[in-house]
Amino acid sequence: MTIAGSDSGGGAGIQADLRTFAFHRVHGTSALTCITAQNTTGVTRVDALPPESVVTQMAAVLDDIGVQAVKTGMLLNQEIIAAVVAQIQVSALTNIVVDPVMVSRTGAQLLDDEAIATLRDRLIPLATVLTPNRYEAQMLSGLTLDTLEDMQSAAKAIYQLGAKAVLVKGGGMTGALRGVDVWFDGDRLETLTAETVDTTDTHGTGCTLSAAIAAQLALGQDPFSATQAAKSYVTQALHYSLRIGQGQGPVGHFYPLLDGGSRD
Repeated sequence: MTIAGSDSGGGAGIQADLRTFAFHRVHGTSALTCITAQNTTGVTRVDALPPESVVTQMAAVLDDIGVQAVKTGMLLNQEIIAAVVAQIQVSALTNIVVDPVMVSRTGAQLLDDEAIATLRDRLIPLATVLTPNRYEAQMLSGLTLDTLEDMQSAAKAIYQLGAKAVLVKGGGMTGALRGVDVWFDGDRLETLTAETVDTTDTHGTGCTLSAAIAAQLALGQDPFSATQAAKSYVTQALHYSLRIGQGQGPVGHFYPLLDGGSRD
């Protein structure tokens, strides 16, 4: 299940999540938290759904279909975050992947301070895997991230907030660290690297990565293996990113269907 916002441009949010689930051959369900009016050039409007609506969507799926893994994305406000946390707890859900969606890759804060506090104190401790970007990791750790050592220190500090594992993403880093991620689960400290794909069409990479981790967890992978596989998927999808619109296009979630695409 993805608990996230709708992207009318189709590049991120639940649209990206459901395509990612389909690629991994798992059935995707969703609970919408907000509706955005956006395209490749930016967001022009955001409308939050009532917290009761979000929880009712979750309950409808849980009462009938069941959920083997959950990915949370844009939760938008304190009330929605608290409602989602309560439903996760009462339903005893496991395999929770939290993409905190607090700060954009460019450093713009997306949640107010109260919502960030609720996410940090109540949702993050439920996470099987937490996937903050550079700026989110800085906010959660209180550290400035400029080097690999900084990323490692931040991962260790954020782990203390209660998540079972932390993946500090390097998409917002510069130079040789661009795309380098750091994993820490209290025992294993790993640097995950991948080839750098030369494209400006990277919209939805964070959503896609966390959704792919959730899909892999639903398929029975352990968290570290799930994260490795998800990172490989995103790298391949970047090779087939879509040059659509006038701004930043999305990654090619369905790249095996594109000319020259391969599942391998």
